Amino acid sequence: MTTLVTGATGFVGSHVARQLLSAGHRVRALVRPSSNLRALEGLSVERAEGDLGDLISLDRAMRGVRHVFHVAADYRLWTRNPEEIYATNVEGTRKLFEVAGQAGVERIVYTSTVATIAVTTPDGELPSEGTRATLDQMIGHYKRSKFLAELEALKSAAAGLPIVIVNPTAPVGPGDWKPTPTGRIILDFLNGKMPAYVDTGLNVVGVEDVAAGHILAAGRGRIGERYILGARNMTLKEILDALAAITGRTAPRVRLPHAVALAAGYADEAIARITGREPQIPVEGVKMSRHRMFVASDKAERELGYRPKTVEPALEAAVRWYERHGYVGNRARVKTVAQAA
Repeated sequence: MTTLVTGATGFVGSHVARQLLSAGHRVRALVRPSSNLRALEGLSVERAEGDLGDLISLDRAMRGVRHVFHVAADYRLWTRNPEEIYATNVEGTRKLFEVAGQAGVERIVYTSTVATIAVTTPDGELPSEGTRATLDQMIGHYKRSKFLAELEALKSAAAGLPIVIVNPTAPVGPGDWKPTPTGRIILDFLNGKMPAYVDTGLNVVGVEDVAAGHILAAGRGRIGERYILGARNMTLKEILDALAAITGRTAPRVRLPHAVALAAGYADEAIARITGREPQIPVEGVKMSRHRMFVASDKAERELGYRPKTVEPALEAAVRWYERHGYVGNRARVKTVAQAA
């Protein structure tokens, strides 16, 4: 059986491809001509050159495919041209569903995000798949684009396309080449670029668990349903304390008011527009941090058999991977607690 994976050159997608190969699937990866293929090194993956915006290349990639894992997304919290994000995340997703429907695929797993889940509930319970958000609650172009793309998935599923939606939280672990915004938190800590923190929180999960959840969703998920793939709700301070325990470095003790962080973000983005570099403090990220993105993944555990592991080993695996691959500056080389002692 041939399985198509979009986004296989990315963080989550590469782990999905690896686990599919381990399970005996023939994997075809949709890759752009400009894609960095480091994440696929050593993997016996068939590469189909194409793009989500190109119907002809999508049709070619879909031939003989039974299952599709649509993991690809433009995950940026800042860009000079927001239309690029919508072109990939919304229009690209719609086109992929169109071609998959014409090809008669048996199952599509669409990778959404926990960002489409409302951050509060009327009864004060943890938000879950049933906690519906609205478009005007989405902060920034990335969240808005993923919200609109998820609506495309729900609409297509209602029309008969065999789509299951997964909503990963904040994955951590090895192989985060880009890195992701969550990975940048870890790297800023490792490189001594985080003298203070804001009062926020997120649900952290090992990337291998997220990949396993994708495969479970393909086999056990109900069409048209959403499944949160998370593990542990942690404040940013708890994440930094866990990294301190892993590395022997000191966690920041100063809590920065959101107003100060927001002002710094606006100043950083103003400089970025002049210099052309990506801002270190995206305003969208600061605005998102006003809310703790704590959620429950009980539905995935109950219906899919999803069993996420503890988060600390995934954080340590991420630390060691970043160190081995040159992301950590010489002055900030991490060491184990035993070495620190």
